[in-house]
Order: sequence, then structure tokens, then C-alpha cells
Amino acid sequence: MNHENFMREAIKLADEGMASGRGHNRVTSTNDPTAHAEVVAIRDACANLETFQLTDCELYTSCEPCPMCLSAIYWARLPTVYYGNTRQDAADIGFDDDFIYRQVPLAPEKRAIKMLPFLRDAALASFKGWAAKHDKVKY
Repeated sequence: MNHENFMREAIKLADEGMASGRGHNRVTSTNDPTAHAEVVAIRDACANLETFQLTDCELYTSCEPCPMCLSAIYWARLPTVYYGNTRQDAADIGFDDDFIYRQVPLAPEKRAIKMLPFLRDAALASFKGWAAKHDKVKY
């Protein structure tokens, strides 16, 4: 299959999922706000390939990934993402992607969700333990 075939398949799966109430985007069918299609695909690929890094894979998605999915893509080390609709297209139909993209660069105290630092010294002890661990698996 070529890139066009893979993208057409991603769009077809998005349409089938929307029509049947199931599919790769499983947010509403599983009541899981993290079950976007990209995250579900990454979880499935990692489980099947028995790895947490997808450096030899490509992702095809019907829409430019939201900030959460984009983060998952970076964490999975995917080298290439092909997408159909843009984040502006998503905003035009009422998705929150653009709002979240605008929130990310703000200082925590300026975000719409209250974010308060708390017990940093205690939390830093865990990070120091991780930094000193000799048998850790880096990711």
C-alpha cells in the first residue's frame, strides 16, 4: 500500500467509527477522554510490537493530532505522521484542539485550569531516586 491508500483507510475508519458509534476514536464509547484514535493506535502498536518506541512506524490520521495525541506521538518516537484535516478544521466544527494549543505555552498560573505547585521538595526526592537508579530503562 502507498501513502494515499493508508490515508484513505484512516479516513474510512474514522467515518465507520462515527457511523457505528465505535471505531478507533473511542472517547464516547468507553468514557475515556484519552481514547483518541491516535492514542488507541499507539497503544495497540506498542502492545503488538512489544515496545514503547515506534521508531520504525508511521501514523496516518484523519486530523492533525491534538496536543495530547501529539505528545503521545513524541513519547512513542514516531518519525512521521500523515494527517488529513488541520487543527483549524477541527476548531471550525467545535473541537477543543485550538483552545488547548493556546493553553500549553501559558505559565501554569495563567491557564484556564487552576494549577498549583504543591510539595515539590517531597516530589523531587522521587526524581533524585530515578536519576540515581542504575538499572532504569530510559524513555
